[in-house]
Amino acid sequence: MATHLHNLAKTLILDELLDLSLYKALRGTATGDLRKLLDELIQVETRHLAFWQDFFDMRLTALDVGRRLKLQVILAACRLFGAPAMHLALEAIEVYGVRKYLSLWSAYHDQPLGAAVRGILIDEFKHEDVIVMQLRERKINPERIRNIFLGLNDGLVEILGAVSGFFAAFNESVTVLIAGATTAVAGALSMGAGAYAALSSEQEVKQTEADKQRFLEEGSGAVGMEEEPVSSGLIVGGSYFLGALVPLVPVLLGSKDALVSWLAGGVVVILVSMILAFLSGMDIKRRILTNLLIVAAAVGITYLIGSLARQLWGVSLP
Repeated sequence: MATHLHNLAKTLILDELLDLSLYKALRGTATGDLRKLLDELIQVETRHLAFWQDFFDMRLTALDVGRRLKLQVILAACRLFGAPAMHLALEAIEVYGVRKYLSLWSAYHDQPLGAAVRGILIDEFKHEDVIVMQLRERKINPERIRNIFLGLNDGLVEILGAVSGFFAAFNESVTVLIAGATTAVAGALSMGAGAYAALSSEQEVKQTEADKQRFLEEGSGAVGMEEEPVSSGLIVGGSYFLGALVPLVPVLLGSKDALVSWLAGGVVVILVSMILAFLSGMDIKRRILTNLLIVAAAVGITYLIGSLARQLWGVSLP
């Protein structure tokens, strides 16, 4: 078996083994409809695992270190936050599976592997729809949760850059704290107002379209919006401010330079990137690397601007 195909076989088999291990572990604490769903998913993943093992004639029965760690992290989050976290984890895993198999089908659709992937994709689409439907029935909005973490990420990156620039320009903790806190509050208000305005506008457009369809007797006229503009604005603005606190707290506690803020920001960026990547079905390593590069660029540019301002215009405090 060629190296590429061998690695692909290991990935497919171990991914199915990870999903099966997770579903079996979650079933022990799940109840009601969630337990029934897990029973169904366990049957499906057992079938998928056996299929890939037979297809590639490869028997793998133990997870590698990375997947074992991922399994324990997901289980810990599900035990901590209960059924909502379980539903989100299931949705994220199904989204990841759909993206992975669609990519494989696109690359191998005219080969035996493509035909094999097609059948599994049908299972993945079916169960993703079931999971999403149950999320909606329980009023768990994955998009809102993603927005919370995106707001955290935005606030962290923006204020971390601001703190870096302020330290370079002023080199005085109290001034940096005042300037950073002011920027954080202004940013949170701006983000919250922007989310409110955007969702309000979207509702108005949808309502107009619904009125049009009702007039033409082509629909029920229901708007079908799940989020309220006010609550959306509060969530986005609040999550932004929480993210902004990460680089500000070290300064509040007496940090004399931006180093501790950089370290704290880097750790939180990694954690937020992992969560966002998992919920969105994206490659975790790529998401972490991308966000770290963005943070590094923001910090470097703002620090350079602050340094230039101090040198060219004497911006500093005694």
